[in-house]
Amino acid sequence: MIPGTSVLRQVPVWQSVLARAITDPAELLAAVGLGDEWLPAAQAAARLFPLRVPRGFVARMRHGDPRDPLLRQVLPLAEECLAIEGFGADPVGDLFAMVVPGVLHKYHGRVLLTATGACAVHCRYCFRRHFPYAEANPVVDQWRQALDYIAGDDSITEVILSGGDPLSMSDRRLAELTTRLDAIPHLRRLRLHTRLPIVLPERVNDELLDWLGATRLKTAVVVHANHANEIDASVITALASLKASGAELLNQSVLLRGVNDSTEALMALSEKLFDAGVLPYYLHMLDKVQGAAHFVVEVAAARRLMAELNRQLPGYLVPRLVREIPGAPGKLWLT
Repeated sequence: MIPGTSVLRQVPVWQSVLARAITDPAELLAAVGLGDEWLPAAQAAARLFPLRVPRGFVARMRHGDPRDPLLRQVLPLAEECLAIEGFGADPVGDLFAMVVPGVLHKYHGRVLLTATGACAVHCRYCFRRHFPYAEANPVVDQWRQALDYIAGDDSITEVILSGGDPLSMSDRRLAELTTRLDAIPHLRRLRLHTRLPIVLPERVNDELLDWLGATRLKTAVVVHANHANEIDASVITALASLKASGAELLNQSVLLRGVNDSTEALMALSEKLFDAGVLPYYLHMLDKVQGAAHFVVEVAAARRLMAELNRQLPGYLVPRLVREIPGAPGKLWLT
């Protein structure tokens, strides 16, 4: 090495893969074999909520099929531009529950940190697609307000890292945050809500596993898969590595029209998750966020699906059908 120079820090593989994500609707349509007739609507909707999807996730889609369940989750459509009554910018009351920047305290014993606004994929049904991340950034003061709030309330035993997606952050920053959470004596559990192991399995690397395995906190990683086709060999490998770190693995899905609103799709998802070491946890009714009304499945239809799942699957493979009500003390179970 030449004196006076320094070794450049190597960019992690996952960051390089993420940097090449598709953000242009024309490129996505070409990649999946759809014609230009889809382009004007996709461009208009992407101006409201930008397109972003990793290429590896696109590779799992059926070529030439506009009804592919993975494509439907990420392709901007004209319906997103419609103003629909009852659909708004803050469908679950996040802003009302924010006690300091980035800290949502909705339920007893646990708080959620919107650790970052960044995500590897922009799901078109995302309930935080309008969330003001710039004004709700806990990193501005190096987490001081957030950590002081948590340390000051000994009823809080669990911290949930969400976003965006917390695994969009570097392992260095996540390790630093986890170390500071470790030092709060009344904390017992750390939960990560993340879609990255599903859409960008390269994210599960040695550095992530090192800090995740080093914390004294009992950890749960709640991944987000909506359809069995999302889980390929690379995802299974990533999930196995997370499980080997000692984390409990759970999955939450959203019930989406045209994606997983059939008994067959939900059964296949539960079976494939369990084969990969993940327990089905929640099946969420769609949060009524502006731009996502075309994904709605009615409650009566959802209950019929759940009744059929209960008839055909063992109980541990049936997720809880839930809806989030702003201001409620917990998720509402729909039985």
